[in-house]
Amino acid sequence: MNSLLLNRIEIDWERIDPDSYLRGIEALAGVSEITLHKPVTFFVGENGSGKSTLLEAIAIASGFNPEGGTRNYSFSTYDSHSELHEAIRLSRGIRHAENGYFLRMETFYNVATKEEEYARGPGGRPQHYHEKSHGESLLALVQNQFWGQSLYLLDEPEAALSPQRQLTMLVEIDRCVKEGAQFLIVTHAPILLGYPDAEILSFDGGTIHPITYEETDSYQVTEMFLNHRRQILHRLLDENE
Repeated sequence: MNSLLLNRIEIDWERIDPDSYLRGIEALAGVSEITLHKPVTFFVGENGSGKSTLLEAIAIASGFNPEGGTRNYSFSTYDSHSELHEAIRLSRGIRHAENGYFLRMETFYNVATKEEEYARGPGGRPQHYHEKSHGESLLALVQNQFWGQSLYLLDEPEAALSPQRQLTMLVEIDRCVKEGAQFLIVTHAPILLGYPDAEILSFDGGTIHPITYEETDSYQVTEMFLNHRRQILHRLLDENE
């Protein structure tokens, strides 16, 4: 029996406007169902392939604020989310998610500001995220607010993290998973993608399909660059002269 907090994502395209740009996203168009198999699932693919669009829709359908935060957050600085969440139906497991967080780095400043405001209330403990670096505040949030039996949706968390801090992030993800949490993560980071036994779903090639770690562009391009840095730079930069 699947013991995940979130088992399946279904999309009813009849609820999407015929002229919606969503129908032009090749990887998403025509997808009616995505089944999840692991407590950590990565969405990978080229820019514009639909990864963040789908993650955002899942987050909103799960009750999270479109700009990020917990399910208790209610604020908006700019309404940019798509209608996809209206067509999504989520199939949950036998375990109930006690908590969760939607983290998107493009709006993290706004979320950190709201964190400070909410923490000033009764029983709150301000973390002073704006007094820390971007990466330090992100890790502090994860270490203070992420725990087991919860659903976490992360959109490119590596944007704030050095390679060393990405390793720390892996440790925190593993801590939560061992306590019963589930993660859906959009990333281009080969370090994060290395999390053991994770499911990796590629949005490239016109379909959403599982691939191995070694098949990701993030791994292949990084490996090629590290092993042939001089030749690649010579070819790229000479061609621009």
